[in-house]
Amino acid sequence: MNQYSLYAQKLKDLLGLLREPVAVKLVHNENELNSMNVSGYDAETKCRYCQAVMRASHGEKVILNADNITCAAAAAAFGLKTLHPKLASGAAHHNVGTFGTQEAAQKMMSDMPRLPFGSYHFVVVSPLASCEFEPVVVLVEAPPENLMWVALALIYTTGERLQFSTSVVQATCVDSTVVPFTTGRLNATLGCIGCREATDLMPVENLIGIPYLLLPVIMENLSAMEEVIDKNRTKSIYERFKKNKI
Repeated sequence: MNQYSLYAQKLKDLLGLLREPVAVKLVHNENELNSMNVSGYDAETKCRYCQAVMRASHGEKVILNADNITCAAAAAAFGLKTLHPKLASGAAHHNVGTFGTQEAAQKMMSDMPRLPFGSYHFVVVSPLASCEFEPVVVLVEAPPENLMWVALALIYTTGERLQFSTSVVQATCVDSTVVPFTTGRLNATLGCIGCREATDLMPVENLIGIPYLLLPVIMENLSAMEEVIDKNRTKSIYERFKKNKI
C-alpha cells in the first residue's frame, strides 16, 4: 500500500467518508502527460470538471483538456480556454438568475481567480487511493462535520485563524482547486449551483480543497485527534442536557 492509499484509507476511517478523496494534477503539455502512467484514464468522455471529480470520488480516473471539458467557466479557470464573453460580461449568470443584476455577475467574474491561459493543457483527476502521480490538490466532498476536522487538523499545533474564499460560484474548479493550488492554503466552500445541479453532491455535503503539501501534517494531526473526534461524536454534553431537561 503506497502513501496515497494510506492517506485515503486513514481519511475514510477517521472521518467516516462515504466518497473517495480525489487527487488532482495540472499538466503543462502533452510531453509531460506522456511521461506519466495514465493507462486506464478516460480522456474521451465529455464532462464538466465537477463531474470528473464526482466520477473520481466513485473510483473513476479522468483526464480533461480543451476538447472534452464541457464547462466554459471551468475551462477558463484552468487556462484551457479563454473566458467566454457572455461569462465575462456577467450576462450568462444574470440570465439564469444566479445574480440579480448583470453588474453583480460581471463583478463576480472579474474577481474570479484563474490560471493563465495556456499555462496548463490537461487536468488529471483520480481517486487519491490509486493515483500514480503526486497531486497538487486533494479534494474531499463530505458533510461539514467531516470537513471541520480536516480544517482543525491543519491548525492543531499552530492555532492560526483560517480564512476561506468563495463567490458561491465555481466551487469545485476554483474554490476547491485553483485557490488551494495558487495560494498554498486550504480552502473550504459551500458548493455552487453548477456542481450541485450537475453532480450527485448531496445537500448535506460541502467541499474542501487541500494543497497536497499540507496533507502530511493534516494526516498526522488527525491521528493525534482520533480520541477527540470519537468523543465529540458521542454528543455527551447534549445528551446530559437532554436528560436533565427532561
